[in-house]
Amino acid sequence: MSTTTSPVTGSLPTRRSAAPAGRDHKWLLLATVGLAQLMVVLDATIVNIALPSAQADLGFTNDNRQWVVTAYSLAFGSLLLLGGRLSDIFGRKTTFIIGLIGFALVSVLGGASQSFGMLVAARALQGAFGALLAPSALGIMTTTFSDPKERSKAFAIFGAIAGSGAAVGLLLGGVLTEYTSWRFCLFVNVVFAVLALIGALAFLKAKAAGGVQHHVDIPGVITVTAGLVGIVYGFSNAETDSWSAPLTIVCLAAGLVLLVVFVVLQMRVAHPLLPLRIILNRDRGGSYLVIGLAAVGMFAVFLFLTYYLELTLGFSSLKTGVAFLPMPLSIMLSATVFGSRLLPRVGPRLLIFIGGLLGAAGLTLFTRIGLDSSYATVVLPGLIVMGLGMGLIFSSAMNTATSGVAREDAGVASATVNTMQQIGGSIGTALLSTLSANAVTSYITAHGTSKLDQANATLAGYHLSFWVSVGIFVIIAIVGGTLLRRHGDRQQRLAAAANTTGAVTGPVEIPAGLH
Repeated sequence: MSTTTSPVTGSLPTRRSAAPAGRDHKWLLLATVGLAQLMVVLDATIVNIALPSAQADLGFTNDNRQWVVTAYSLAFGSLLLLGGRLSDIFGRKTTFIIGLIGFALVSVLGGASQSFGMLVAARALQGAFGALLAPSALGIMTTTFSDPKERSKAFAIFGAIAGSGAAVGLLLGGVLTEYTSWRFCLFVNVVFAVLALIGALAFLKAKAAGGVQHHVDIPGVITVTAGLVGIVYGFSNAETDSWSAPLTIVCLAAGLVLLVVFVVLQMRVAHPLLPLRIILNRDRGGSYLVIGLAAVGMFAVFLFLTYYLELTLGFSSLKTGVAFLPMPLSIMLSATVFGSRLLPRVGPRLLIFIGGLLGAAGLTLFTRIGLDSSYATVVLPGLIVMGLGMGLIFSSAMNTATSGVAREDAGVASATVNTMQQIGGSIGTALLSTLSANAVTSYITAHGTSKLDQANATLAGYHLSFWVSVGIFVIIAIVGGTLLRRHGDRQQRLAAAANTTGAVTGPVEIPAGLH
């Protein structure tokens, strides 16, 4: 295989077949996969805004309403690792395109739903195709951008999309619900998918499987899928029924046992679904933990601040979506302007530490909200400060979590990133909702049941959730500041790996002795 000197570094040789996109097209390819990632991420929240209208149209009950959200998260969260491994085996272009087409088709099915069952089925299929699409998108990023400076810029943009997608979903959902119909919250995915499909066909080159054998770890697939279904469903059930409900306990216990069995299997099988070398690396493992914790903490903002703006301050769905806009803008600013420039110089440890403290500071500002607080003086500063922190966290953690993996493991490593986000979001929603409900009950018991008492009780629930999330972001800062290695260590390991292999072909798998 021929090699050529990298025009970026001017030194290390790179194989011609390493890049899945032409050098002139890699930034257009970034736009393509970023568009696909945005579609998948915003679909977790865009339907939330449309739920009241969909419920009135299709006539389902409040008890069933949660399934429109849960069906997506169950399928998406539980099938991500399988989707990542399939992209490693069959090629990321193939799985990316199949995921795009499938997601678009089932979105049309959901938007055209004439019954509750049809809508839930479409949402579950969306999650399944999203589980194939999301790891492929991040895997393409991982194998396309190998130069440290280019990689930091690319992952800053990608991290900004991943971190702000939920807020964008709220805004877009509000606009579409207000001016069209709830059905267009699903139909709009066709626009995203078609644009991304055109980009994939134009700029993404099909590559061989990279030496990965066409072998799927069936016992691993069964145990991890069932285990993640148990965990996600258990937390969802805890939110609606209680932590002490028998079904909640059984699902969570079974899910944990199955995940332990999965880990044991991965240590013994010849072709593991998730090679443990991916997560046992200190930098990657720490980054996965940071991503999961960030998903737990940020749901306090999207969940309870949405309730506060609509129910307490009386904002419409559209106005609520617009009110969240400063957060994704500050995420993009932080990730692309600060994160991309500083990551190659100072490394992820310092950036995640600062990001965690900024996130905690933003959430602390939210604890000041009252019954008649001003959006401009209380909510807006918190959104901006937290957004700046989230931009540093996601751009640095996503880059580090997928750095140093072998090409044949890029898909499953990327899937692990998305899995941590999904599981973290499920845990955050259930945990913070339960704590908030308990705080509301305690306040009413202590103070009374007048309308003013009920309003103050609701605020007490919000405040507790925000304080818990403050603690979570402090933990993120501690993890980033202690568990992740210094930037210099990473550069030494990359240099050692280059000397060992004789060539850097994109993200490289660090030799075991250097982990």
